[in-house]
Amino acid sequence: MTDLDPARTALVLIDLMDRIVDMPLAPRSGKDVLETACRLAEEFRAAGAPVVAVRVERPGVAEQPPGSRLAERVAALADAVVVKRAVGGFHGTSLDDVLRGYGADTLVFAGIATNMGVESTARSASDLGFELVFVEDAMTAFTTAEHDAAIALNLPRFGEVVHSAGVRVDAGAARA
Repeated sequence: MTDLDPARTALVLIDLMDRIVDMPLAPRSGKDVLETACRLAEEFRAAGAPVVAVRVERPGVAEQPPGSRLAERVAALADAVVVKRAVGGFHGTSLDDVLRGYGADTLVFAGIATNMGVESTARSASDLGFELVFVEDAMTAFTTAEHDAAIALNLPRFGEVVHSAGVRVDAGAARA
């Protein structure tokens, strides 16, 4: 069980946009990831912890492709939305300022794709000194092999990999 202090923790949802959620993904569907991520977001919000959604926009185009907005449930649950124009969520964005504004020093990650947007954002977060938690069943990739490699080899070097059932956001978890 991973007990998290809501006063110091933020849930970061990566690229949960209709056009990405609807892609063929593995080891689980985007809709399954969306459902798990939204359940986590509801738990975080109920505990008073912020939910920050990050979505991508293609740079240099006059109009974004259809489905480029956040999934409706994610948009409704997000306390803040950050738009990125790179693989990772920190480069050229206000994500660091937003998270620090909430007093977060621990980030819990969910989203698509495990080995791309999630991992790239997590690498920068680690460089910036955040503690990291990755919710394995709230992430997916373009192939099972890519997801599994990130989960088994890369993400554990930056933080703790957990299942959503083991995440608890509780004011009683306050750290000294």
